[in-house]
Amino acid sequence: MEMLYRLTEEEYGEILAFKRDLHMHPELSGEEYETTGKLRAFFEARPDYEILPLPVETGLVVRIRGGQEGPEIMLRADIDALPQEEDYESEWKSRVPGVMHACGHDFHTASLLGAAMLLSRAKAQGRLRGCVDLVFQPAEEGTLGARKLIGAGLFDLIRPRAVFGMHNWPSVETGKAVCHQGPLMSAKCNFEIVIHGAGGHGSMPHLNIDPIVCSAALIQSLQTVISRNTNPLDSAILSINMIQGGSPVNLVVERVMMRGTVRSLSEKALDRAIERMKTIVEKTAEAYECRQEIIWNKRIPMVFNTPEMTAFARKAACAAGCTVTDVPPSLASEDFALYRQYAPSFFYWVGSRAPGDAVEELHRPRFHTDDPALYHSSALYAASVLEFEEKP
Repeated sequence: MEMLYRLTEEEYGEILAFKRDLHMHPELSGEEYETTGKLRAFFEARPDYEILPLPVETGLVVRIRGGQEGPEIMLRADIDALPQEEDYESEWKSRVPGVMHACGHDFHTASLLGAAMLLSRAKAQGRLRGCVDLVFQPAEEGTLGARKLIGAGLFDLIRPRAVFGMHNWPSVETGKAVCHQGPLMSAKCNFEIVIHGAGGHGSMPHLNIDPIVCSAALIQSLQTVISRNTNPLDSAILSINMIQGGSPVNLVVERVMMRGTVRSLSEKALDRAIERMKTIVEKTAEAYECRQEIIWNKRIPMVFNTPEMTAFARKAACAAGCTVTDVPPSLASEDFALYRQYAPSFFYWVGSRAPGDAVEELHRPRFHTDDPALYHSSALYAASVLEFEEKP
């Protein structure tokens, strides 16, 4: 790794301490007030950075200007945690009951701080052109945060020529960077289905309309959307992940509520799945004499890396000293995808598992990241800026 992209031991120690502090004090989506305050204090103490006035309660946008003319580049990290109890023992284990950084957003935040240090050093050496916008995004879990920043005027405040983001990937070893061309993470639409019946005494079913029976039939029928209505070669899933309704023994309830997600690596397949869902919910409810409603969350497009941006990302990863690799895409989703509407973008996966360590996947209670991976992720962010070349 070129020294330009190598954190000093002091710099590494500082971002590692920051990461561990975030890990001990995780905050849920939209509640990242202390995290935002710590980030603000970090940058206010350093002369190279300008905090931009984006009117949001949590999250931060920071700019560093180079000494020469050049492109404006945006780097994004997410900062929120999950409502999950940590089961991995360490000195910096979460101290907030029922909340943990089970997706590694503390790792991403520390990585972008490391990149900020590397870019500041490059500026001092006269090697930073243009300017860099460091975006610390809230509320990625639930895929709400990017839309929130955009709605607050992010792209009125900044005008990037390219946008880069990353996610740690625990099945990939430290030192490797996944530079995948094409669909990387799925398009999705979360939903809520409410089935309305007519409640009454459980001993008189003929006088009631039972929404539980209707809901049971509906859940089974919805599985045919994937098995019979979408192309088997298009990766797609439909999951009902919560059902709420019922009573103690002898009461037929008035309503049942379900929540779930439908997602695909094909926008066309997702369109077809949503179309079929609407019909199945409507007709199944009608067959069971119930009323129905579907509440759709705003759709998230898939994360897609173009050939041009992939070629550049591989070059940047090599410059950062990472081993470039590739793995299959995932049906997980990322609201980073929304930024692609405003500028060409690339999304990396970076190895975060120590060699020989067991794989603890994202969102598991024993999830953790390999600390030395911060060297590589910080370098990768910085190289995405310093190696960037605008196409004519």
